[in-house]
Amino acid sequence: MGTKVASSAKEFSRLLRSLQDDQSSNSCTYEEDIHVTKMKGDKIPVMNLYCASQTIFVCERAVSKISEPGDELNTETLDCSADDDDDADEDHEDSCNVLRTEPQPQPLTVMKARQLLSLYTLSQNPGVTAADNNPVLHPLWVQCDMSDPAGTVWFGAEPVSVGNKVTGIKLYSVTCKGSTVEKQSLVTLEELKQMHKNRHHTSSMGIKGSARFSLFGSTVVENTTIGSQSSVTVDFKWSHVESILEVPPLSSTATLIIKVVCGDPRSPMFEMFREIEFLRTLADGLKTGETEWMEPVESTSAVNLTKAYLAELRNMGKTLQDQAAKTAEAQKLKQETEPPIFNSLERGDLDFVEQLWVRMRKSVTSYQDVGDCLKLVVEALRYGDIKPWIHRDSSSSLSKLILQSYHQQIDHVSLTGITPVIMLLEMGLDKMRKDYINYLIGEELTTLNHLCYYLSTEVDLQEQVMRLRKLHHLLEIIVTCSTFLGLPYDRLFVLTQMCLNHYKTSTYNEEHEFKLQIKPALITHFYQKERPVVWGVEISSGQGLREVWTSFQLSDKPLVDHVIFETDLPNETVNGDEEPAFFSTMMCSSFNSFA
Repeated sequence: MGTKVASSAKEFSRLLRSLQDDQSSNSCTYEEDIHVTKMKGDKIPVMNLYCASQTIFVCERAVSKISEPGDELNTETLDCSADDDDDADEDHEDSCNVLRTEPQPQPLTVMKARQLLSLYTLSQNPGVTAADNNPVLHPLWVQCDMSDPAGTVWFGAEPVSVGNKVTGIKLYSVTCKGSTVEKQSLVTLEELKQMHKNRHHTSSMGIKGSARFSLFGSTVVENTTIGSQSSVTVDFKWSHVESILEVPPLSSTATLIIKVVCGDPRSPMFEMFREIEFLRTLADGLKTGETEWMEPVESTSAVNLTKAYLAELRNMGKTLQDQAAKTAEAQKLKQETEPPIFNSLERGDLDFVEQLWVRMRKSVTSYQDVGDCLKLVVEALRYGDIKPWIHRDSSSSLSKLILQSYHQQIDHVSLTGITPVIMLLEMGLDKMRKDYINYLIGEELTTLNHLCYYLSTEVDLQEQVMRLRKLHHLLEIIVTCSTFLGLPYDRLFVLTQMCLNHYKTSTYNEEHEFKLQIKPALITHFYQKERPVVWGVEISSGQGLREVWTSFQLSDKPLVDHVIFETDLPNETVNGDEEPAFFSTMMCSSFNSFA
């Protein structure tokens, strides 16, 4: 029997080794019904805290693709409307589009999980299998179905090694319970300490607390949840825990986790978002040859708006520069008398090209519109009807024509094909660069040198638009933290530099989470009276590779998704005025030496 078990352990180890070495595959099957997947630990919420950066093996029960009698069809039916003709019944099957989904792996029984863990542990023990010089195997985690009294949802094993030599193994177990609002039914801190002592026979223990609060995300208005893809959460870590669910002390280490998705209508940046989206629409049209024009904001046509603007300039007794100066003065007076929550990106010194861009981006609906508007402007310049003022550092094609008009020398421009769209795109890029500079430099969050990458006109137009989108996303993040959290200047400065450095080398990604350390005192009013999303305590003993711990976590949602938790609590309990409900998760580790 021992020989058979050792042989099975070697076979299981060979399979895992093959999967670990195979860069082209992330899964395989063991004994026909065990599905093994290679993945990053951060894919599993309950393990994110312990092995997020590690690659691990996950074992589950493979589900046959052939449905057995009594099994529910794993399908979703789409558009099953029959035609009204006589042959509708015969053709019904053809007109019914069925989307068949792959059956998902299921958790294993606790007994089967223990067997797999035993095989893995035996295969790592040099006393059972011959030692080799291969890299140590990734940790193994097995999904369980809670069929034991403890409610086990995961078993895990991780080799402990010095170099390529395995000296022992750490074993893990994760158990869960359904939601409860009865705090007295929760385990106490003293009971957790005693459990750890009994398991590891130690008197010296360290205790660490952790908690996560959601500061910004979905909001509830009149019992209706308004969803938001953006989120700002804060993670606390502290020592000297005194009770379960205690509020993190001011001595905690606090880290903001910021994810901002652009386009929220409630954001102060929404108008700027619409502007950058119009820029992207133009750029995409140049790339694909087809432009999906945005719904116009102005009811007046683009051509009529342009004509009216040119007539206004012709009839003016004062220069546009004088008008811009007065507008800027009025804007400054308004800010002094009515200090806004958000220092707007709107500038009072828009030049001729920028004001033309504002009118056109709100009204053009076709290539014809763009070409007709620019023809009107170029003709007015050529005949000297207008002498518009522009910023000295303007770089768009239209700005160059205006500079030439000052000397009555205008190059011929063929406003056909894609040329007008390119000119309009340049106008928008020029204007929005100045908007962003105005805010970032004005708030002293960075310098022009640090913005060189984002403001460069040496790269092609597509890349210029992409870099401007990165800058816009950066501002969405800064404005969210400034207006909603009221973060002080020094934290906003650090966050700005972090985002600028990130986007110099990374692709555009609104799902990316930026992490910023802050002092808890800055946000006490956000979390001290709120319930945590996750609250945890960890009791540990031992040192280095031999460290073991007992972890207890409470969360507003289950930390595992492969089992269904029975609960009699109504859904309103979690978000309503009643006592909050918590799901509890216990995670324990132990160390076994092979020496």
